[in-house]
Amino acid sequence: MTTGTRALAPLTRPARLRPGARVAVVAPSGPVPEERLESGLDILRGWDLDPVVAPHVLDRHPRFDYLAGTDEARARDLQDAWCDPSVSAVLCARGGYGAQRMADLLDWTVMRAAGPKVFVGYSDITALHEAFAVRMGLATLHGPMTAAVTFLKDAGTQESLRATLFEPESVRTLALDTARTLVPGRAAGVTLGGCVSLLAAELGTPHARPSAAGGLLLIEDVGEEPYRLDRILTQLLRSGWLDGVAGIALGSWERCGPYEEVRAVLLERLGTLGVPVVEELGFGHADTAPTMPLGVPAVLEAAPGEGRATLILDVPALT
Repeated sequence: MTTGTRALAPLTRPARLRPGARVAVVAPSGPVPEERLESGLDILRGWDLDPVVAPHVLDRHPRFDYLAGTDEARARDLQDAWCDPSVSAVLCARGGYGAQRMADLLDWTVMRAAGPKVFVGYSDITALHEAFAVRMGLATLHGPMTAAVTFLKDAGTQESLRATLFEPESVRTLALDTARTLVPGRAAGVTLGGCVSLLAAELGTPHARPSAAGGLLLIEDVGEEPYRLDRILTQLLRSGWLDGVAGIALGSWERCGPYEEVRAVLLERLGTLGVPVVEELGFGHADTAPTMPLGVPAVLEAAPGEGRATLILDVPALT
């Protein structure tokens, strides 16, 4: 079956990075370990990038130890970095929790006027991916964060991001060897998504995306037991947010329980939509996490049986 007749418009793609480009590292969510940050900066320098660390990246909130500084300071760091004309990309240092608390403190009109730039992060940063899509019409990268353990230790994760940033035409086919069909079919649409618990938490907020209709939804999560994933997916289904989705690509489900139990929930909740579903593409909270562009037109191939299961971009992630 082929789906995807209701089009979700592609978003504006920012320019690829060039050697010597200045990139800003910000901390919109949780506190950042300094040693891990320094190791991540060394990797970026090894790519011939010029990373600059925002002033409040290593801050700690005076009251809540799960936040990297105050909401106002985290928002100011992101906005100042984005509006700095010398900065070509803004990379998140880590996820955790806190992006939703500061998203509405950003002046999106001023940031939109600063023009498109590369934005990279995942996990809690899903809230900002959605904000960039809705408020700025900008394609972003669901990719590893500068102080994340996977980025520091896994060469495949590093190379996927590096290639996407510098040679985006070389990473048009997105799938690990583990990828396989959960529900067969073929679908065309524009990619969106991220951490599924954050997508559910965005429902009802003032600037949330109204639905995933016509899109290729990429979802993953960490630390959510099967019954909680059931609740999250059920909320998305009951709200109508998944009505008209063209296809679904599933990433990693680290610490979400035995995968066969997780898989059963995913199949039972998503299989009723009548659209192609591909599992184990690997993006997200995994030992190897490929960078996934959001806001880019693509085709999801979910061949029956042991056939091919891939996500293929129509165009490179960056121009």
